[in-house]
Amino acid sequence: MDTSSTSQNKTLLPWQTPNNEQQKKLPVRTAIALAVGVVLWLGPYLGLVGVLVPQQVARINPDEKANIIAIMSTFAMIVSTIANIVEGALSDRTRSRWGRRTPWIVVGAIGTAVCILFWGKSVTAWQVILSDCVYMIFLNMIVAPLIAVIADRTSPKYRGTISSVYALGSAAGQYGGQAFASLFLPVPYTGFIVMAVLTALSGPVAALILKEKSTKEMPVEKITISNFSQNFAFPTEGARDFYLALFGKLAMQTASFAISGYQLYILTDYIKLHGGELQSYVTMISMILMVTAITLCIFAGPLSDKIGKRKVPVIIAGGLIAVGSLVPMIDTKPWVMLVYAAIVGVGMGMYNSVDQALNIEVLPDPKTAAKDLGLLNMANNGGQVFGPIFSAAIIGLIGYRGIFPLACAMAVIGSVLIIFIKKVK
Repeated sequence: MDTSSTSQNKTLLPWQTPNNEQQKKLPVRTAIALAVGVVLWLGPYLGLVGVLVPQQVARINPDEKANIIAIMSTFAMIVSTIANIVEGALSDRTRSRWGRRTPWIVVGAIGTAVCILFWGKSVTAWQVILSDCVYMIFLNMIVAPLIAVIADRTSPKYRGTISSVYALGSAAGQYGGQAFASLFLPVPYTGFIVMAVLTALSGPVAALILKEKSTKEMPVEKITISNFSQNFAFPTEGARDFYLALFGKLAMQTASFAISGYQLYILTDYIKLHGGELQSYVTMISMILMVTAITLCIFAGPLSDKIGKRKVPVIIAGGLIAVGSLVPMIDTKPWVMLVYAAIVGVGMGMYNSVDQALNIEVLPDPKTAAKDLGLLNMANNGGQVFGPIFSAAIIGLIGYRGIFPLACAMAVIGSVLIIFIKKVK
């Protein structure tokens, strides 16, 4: 528990979540750990799958590059789904002197870094795909437990703010990672090495800041046939809002990644940029997305806490993502991607800043927080899969121009699903 910000209460055990009375101040240590941790794993991840790996695939097989990326993303989602469920559930049940989450995020960080080094040496399409799958096993050891820290250590009144801080770190990692990775386009394997080093730091640094207390005395229910579903599978009881949030998030992320997943190819094949100009635009787009997203993260989460509403910011964000996604249809000049970045950056910043707070409030059972939040976060991976798959299909049928109305439609669907959530205002 974040003892600097939680009032002393004899009944509050290290593995219990504080209520509004027990937590008098914002849990600053938790906020810092989440922000730093997510920057260090997400930045390298999106720098790899958004920039360095597409370049690697284009070099291996330029004629089938779009299909290879789609296949890689599909297998990655399958592996990630299983990993999220199993690793998240085991994290919820972990009893150790270092707490529930620390062992997982540390081992995950080291394993992921090793995978990146092998990934960068891939010389065939199947090696790229296999490397991504193994990478996902270790990456989800970081993702699911780290997100669960919000539910573990944050009272309801601060969840919007902490979600906003997590989103701020996510924005810095997501867009800064791609901009940073673009610097290594001339020397790609050096980029893989740097991404591996940064990822290796994510778990240990976050764990040092969190300073989890021992969970050796935490009661853990024995797994039986009757309770297996609760602990290791998708929730089935009182989960209506959970699934609306899950599929709403999936639609939103699909909208985002339908374009960003093919950003490099949109710039080279649709807008016809090459060489130094290509690198400059990758950097500019990433920086615009990052700055706008971070700016919204600073305000949207705390405002959500103040007004006590989660759905309204998410719905507005969906509208902005939908509008911004249509902008590149206007022309094939480079400026359209800069305008796209500005509008979608605002939308994604607003959405991400409230997303985790909304997710926590639709959880069917706090005891399985890491598993269920991992499943909700799986929608991010799902978006990274379905976005490129749908885009690849559209490109094959009508060309790159078809990606943009696809992304718009997915953002609208996501907003509509969030509207139907009942448990959250």
